[in-house]
Amino acid sequence: MRAYDAPGFGVGELWFDGDRLVWHDLPAARAAVALPDVSAEGAGRTPPTASSVTRKGARVAREKRRDRADFVAERMRAFFAGEDISFDEVDLDLDWVTPFQRAVAETLRRVPRGEVVTYGELAVLAGYPNAQRAAGTFCAGNRFGVVIPCHRVVSASGLGSYGSLGLDYKRRLLALEGVVVDGARPAAPAAPG
Repeated sequence: MRAYDAPGFGVGELWFDGDRLVWHDLPAARAAVALPDVSAEGAGRTPPTASSVTRKGARVAREKRRDRADFVAERMRAFFAGEDISFDEVDLDLDWVTPFQRAVAETLRRVPRGEVVTYGELAVLAGYPNAQRAAGTFCAGNRFGVVIPCHRVVSASGLGSYGSLGLDYKRRLLALEGVVVDGARPAAPAAPG
């Protein structure tokens, strides 16, 4: 697990299996969470001996995972600071999903920053017309918040929902991307011109 601080949002957590992200808890206010200082890992250890050299491969794998976790955590902090960040390079554990869910996840990852789609549009774009309720169910159970950007999915008549974090959180995420919430369906930013 790799925790990261997103000022104004709280503490988020990233869970990895190797280099693959398996879970992302969006940042939220939490009671006195101590963030792990991965730079201090290994401090005070003795240098490797001949008998520990055989464990070098395991140590290298741990360092690679730590580097990957740090990279994704830095991207998360930048995203929550309002930077235009892509998570395309983040490898996700989607082994558990159905073909429909995979299609929805892959489609959502292609919805550009600052744009929104309705649940119905998402279903059509994923190749499953009339599956808007199922698309909404997928979003409700999304374990990769902002990496699979379900905050960019709205209902045909308004903002929709956003699970336990609520609509204010969804509005804040959309505002980070320049999407204006006008009381009904959010409006994407006007094209420069």
